[in-house]
Amino acid sequence: MSKTTLRKRIALTAVSALFAGMLTVASAPVASAAAQSSHTNAGGTTMDAALSGITDRSMFTSVVASTAATAAVPTVTDGTSATQKGLLSKDTSSGTAQTATILAGGQVAFYAMVSTSSAFTATGGSFSSAAGIATAVPTIAYNANNTVALITYAALPAAATGIATLWTAPTTPGTYTVSLVTGFYTNSSGVLTQPTTSILPPTLGASILVTVVASSAGGSYSAARSACKVDTAGGSLAYSSTPAVDTTATFVDGDSAYIQYDLNDAYIQNLDTGNITVTATNGGLVNASTSTSLVAGTSSTAILSSDGTSDNVRVSQPTAGAPLTTTVTISYNGTTVCTKTITIRGEVAKLTIGNIASQALSTASTANGAQWMYQQTGIYTAGQFTVVATDSAGNAVDTASALGSYSAASGVGTQITSLSVNTRSSTSNASSPLVYNFGGFGCGVTAGQASVSISFTTTATGKKVTSDPFTARCADTAATYTVSLDKASYTQGEIAKATVKFLDSKGNPANNMEAIGANSWVLPYMTAVDSSITATTGASSTSVTKANGEVVYTFTVGTSTAAVAGTYTGVVSFTAPALGVNATPTYKVVTGGDTTTNADVLKSIVALIASINKQIQALQKLILQRR
Repeated sequence: MSKTTLRKRIALTAVSALFAGMLTVASAPVASAAAQSSHTNAGGTTMDAALSGITDRSMFTSVVASTAATAAVPTVTDGTSATQKGLLSKDTSSGTAQTATILAGGQVAFYAMVSTSSAFTATGGSFSSAAGIATAVPTIAYNANNTVALITYAALPAAATGIATLWTAPTTPGTYTVSLVTGFYTNSSGVLTQPTTSILPPTLGASILVTVVASSAGGSYSAARSACKVDTAGGSLAYSSTPAVDTTATFVDGDSAYIQYDLNDAYIQNLDTGNITVTATNGGLVNASTSTSLVAGTSSTAILSSDGTSDNVRVSQPTAGAPLTTTVTISYNGTTVCTKTITIRGEVAKLTIGNIASQALSTASTANGAQWMYQQTGIYTAGQFTVVATDSAGNAVDTASALGSYSAASGVGTQITSLSVNTRSSTSNASSPLVYNFGGFGCGVTAGQASVSISFTTTATGKKVTSDPFTARCADTAATYTVSLDKASYTQGEIAKATVKFLDSKGNPANNMEAIGANSWVLPYMTAVDSSITATTGASSTSVTKANGEVVYTFTVGTSTAAVAGTYTGVVSFTAPALGVNATPTYKVVTGGDTTTNADVLKSIVALIASINKQIQALQKLILQRR
């Protein structure tokens, strides 16, 4: 149990004895800062109710500007009669971490709900007009320089009661702290006792750090205290210390984009009403309004008379079906306050085919290819090719089923028995694999290929777009394989590439719809660097080949173990399914620098001896001739 809670419980009896039954105390709830009520900023037209705060833990500030010579304390707990003079800003909190800015000599009212005797304290300035905001009449006392306003009750009401005071800011600029303290103190006899102006209540309930300035920096547009963002609909955007973030949604053909903005001065106060001008490039249509709901514009310029509080701009295409990328500029009295570039996609104008695989024989267009697509796009779904739809500006277009339908355009017959799109795209984000539409083609009973194309028809307009022809190949499963290296000789440290080619029973490149299966690799002084191949299990058994039945693996030569120069034969085996005998690629390894072998040295010695013998023989002949 905290000391504060203990003191309040003791007060029920100890203070009662001290004041002969005249004083009763209500226990104050304890709340975290996160539970504090949100506070209205300076310049508002409505006040925060003291009852909306936490008893003994919240302190509110008057925010409505006074039209009288001085500010006024509230006379009721909803704060409606409280006013201020010179308050420039007030943050949104009401607990112990509040901040505000006020002109030198300005005046505000502070008010709160309490359940004990309480005091307002300040490190500068002066208090006046302290009072209770209820039927219970308190005793008011100030210290010598009016930096303490003490409010005590001989008998508190059963429920919490409101208190208030005026505070006049110092005439010297600087930072000052105003606090609300509550509770009773323990006298020398250990009894909880009424506080005084020299012995204040012990518990800090709320506090505010007030910055006093000589002149206002308000009234002019502040980029740092204003907000602007792109969204999918109009809304009431308000400035926050957390920056406003543009929507990540894409705008499709027929959509309108919305720009929400809130313009303020340096104190987060509304600006005076001014001229808002909105312009859009590339023929974009704009409309501006103080409403969250507005119709599409009819021109590339919109004019609005507004103070910039939670206004909206609607951006639309000038021509249905035509893509639009436009830069929208919003200005206030000639000052640019927001610039946003927005893209609205057009109708489908082009189909791009990619990631084309080889299908198995006697197979439907909806079967096979999930592993191939996973290796190519990261999406595990059946298919032998992908389709990306774009508009005339090259922007990706999501062709979900609601937009239109795909169908075979050409090439379907005995060889390619069917052609279809099986899984639709789900985004217009070109950097996402979900932009792909996954298509497949079915094959007849014999190996071969055909040129095919696919089309997309937009339901709303009936417009049909056909892809360029592409080659669809049908092949049987692998029956044999070969392994070849890219070089006959390697120097230590080089990169080596091994190509495995899988063939069907008739020697054609096999399809790539089936996994390559279990395999093992032994290549002396070569270390695999592919993530799909290891020294113990070989290449990944679940992977598939390229569309041409080949797969290429990469190795480093002699980098983990110092190589010994020589000629070596490797052993590569694909065993599940069994594909014939092992492959035994042969290669040479040299270590670089002096690559002379023992045989080379011996050969050189023999040549040297032979040369010496010839020279001796020639010398002997010369000697005999002189005799």
